[in-house]
Amino acid sequence: MAKTVLVLGANGRFGRAATQAFLIEGWRVRAATRSGAQAIQGGATAVKCDVMDRAAVVAAAQGADVIVHAVNPAYHHWAKMLPVLTGNIISAGLSSGATVMIPGNVYPFGAHAREMLTEQTPFAPTSRKGVLRVQMEGAFAQASRQGLRTVILRGGDFIERRQTGNWFDSHITNKVGKGRFTYPGRMDAVHAWAYLPDMARAMALLAARRHGFAPFATFGFEGYSLTGSQLCKAVERAVGRSLRPATMPWGAMRMMGVFSPLMREVLEMRYLWDTPHRIDGAPLQAILPEFQVTPVADALAEVLIAARADAGLAPHQRDDLPERNSARSA
Repeated sequence: MAKTVLVLGANGRFGRAATQAFLIEGWRVRAATRSGAQAIQGGATAVKCDVMDRAAVVAAAQGADVIVHAVNPAYHHWAKMLPVLTGNIISAGLSSGATVMIPGNVYPFGAHAREMLTEQTPFAPTSRKGVLRVQMEGAFAQASRQGLRTVILRGGDFIERRQTGNWFDSHITNKVGKGRFTYPGRMDAVHAWAYLPDMARAMALLAARRHGFAPFATFGFEGYSLTGSQLCKAVERAVGRSLRPATMPWGAMRMMGVFSPLMREVLEMRYLWDTPHRIDGAPLQAILPEFQVTPVADALAEVLIAARADAGLAPHQRDDLPERNSARSA
């Protein structure tokens, strides 16, 4: 019998990818959004649910086997919204008996962690958002004593198939059609990246094995571990042209932060672009030995189709792209 998953935030970045991944794996998907009327991928059932409304979340979760918590408010709303979202989703998981699955990030480790981030690396957040994520994960861990099951899959910055205003599409590669690659930090510092279709696929595969995990389980999703220089070269191959590296206008952004709460929150996370970090994916690989990430060349070729068109290249032209990339082969 097919299992049922409730995807909260189904029109968000991770939510869209999770909806698709669980559908492919044969799950019945309830795709929840605030309006319930937005476009939902074929095969999923649209559900109206405001996750800030505890009764609505609890009702939507009844009969679900898994809840994917893919709700991610704008940075400057985290302090107000994250505790409410956390409490509501914990209540929904306890009420329904569903396992809660969460895409995690590297914020809890802070700016002074060692380069290799494992699930044993101590949390030492150096940002407000890192503190909030530690509190959120702690609340789910504590709820495991009441019977809640939670799985966190921790990944780096997202690379995805559509433009949604993330770092990769709105800043780093938004000018590649004009020959420019804009990087926010040190070109020699390794940075953790997660190709969203891959990370969501890994979560769907973990969901099928969830009963074999501890009540509160965390896994690192390695994805691609790339320095700025390595990423630039990979993007050059994907778009078929040389790119001129440029730096982010952090000074102008600081001036904007005087008036913009969101910009101030973005500036707080600048350290991630100068602090080398990669995610240990070995435990996940041990659990999912059949899982392989999409080769970075293939992912970028798909993501950067528009940039290739600007460069006058056909989508299939890839200029002898590498077969695969990872923390070990980058």
